This record gives sequence, C-alpha cells and structure tokens, in this order.
Amino acid sequence: MSNLGLERFLGERGLTLERTAVGDRAVMQRMREGGFNLGGEQSGHVILSDFSTTGDGMIAALQVLSVLVRSDQPMSALARQFEPVPQKLENVRFTGAAKPLENAQVQAAIAEGEARLNSGGRVLVRASGTEP
Repeated sequence: MSNLGLERFLGERGLTLERTAVGDRAVMQRMREGGFNLGGEQSGHVILSDFSTTGDGMIAALQVLSVLVRSDQPMSALARQFEPVPQKLENVRFTGAAKPLENAQVQAAIAEGEARLNSGGRVLVRASGTEP
C-alpha cells in the first residue's frame, strides 16, 4: 500500500520496491526470500532485519536519529525525500457473496478504475484482514 511516489523515487535511483500482501508476516517472509534488510508498511511498521525480525519502533527511531546525526541535516530535509502522489483509502462494505474479489461487478469496477488511470496510478482492492 506504499505511496506510488516512493516507488517512482526508488526507480529513479535504480532501486526496486517489492510488494507483498499486507502484514508484517508477509513483509518479513519476502525479506527473507529476497535477502532484504529493510521492509515496512504504510501503517508505520518498519522492519530492519539487521537488528530484529519484527517491526520495532524504537529500533527504527534510533536508526533515523543515527542518519540525522551523520547527515548534519535537519529532519525536515531528511523526511521529505520524495513527493507523495495523492491517494485515497476507502473502506467499502460488501454485502454480496463470500468472496467479493471474485464478484463480476467488483472486477468490472476495478477494471474501470484502472482504465481511467491509464498507467498514471494504480488501484489496490483487497479484503480486510481485520474486518468482515
């Protein structure tokens, strides 16, 4: 669910962004498979596998402070490395079949949204891991 602006920023520097299913477990699994040492979620969970195998706010904060000290820049400069792309998160309750992502109307709505964006953005539709 990371911002498209981040993906573009990384791409401009020859880096790639790996997408996983939502959740620390899925992120950590992909990190292990790919040999990556940095992973996270838009919710603020950051996994730094050189130090821990789970999201740990204290470790992430200490690493940010370390970069802050070494860079001799203000946090305002470090925190604004890329321009986020506008995005919208909307929760939609589905009262139809048990598997909404297999519903023809839902699939048509996703296809319509993707066509309207015409590669200028992306549509992410997923079932909630915490709500019906």
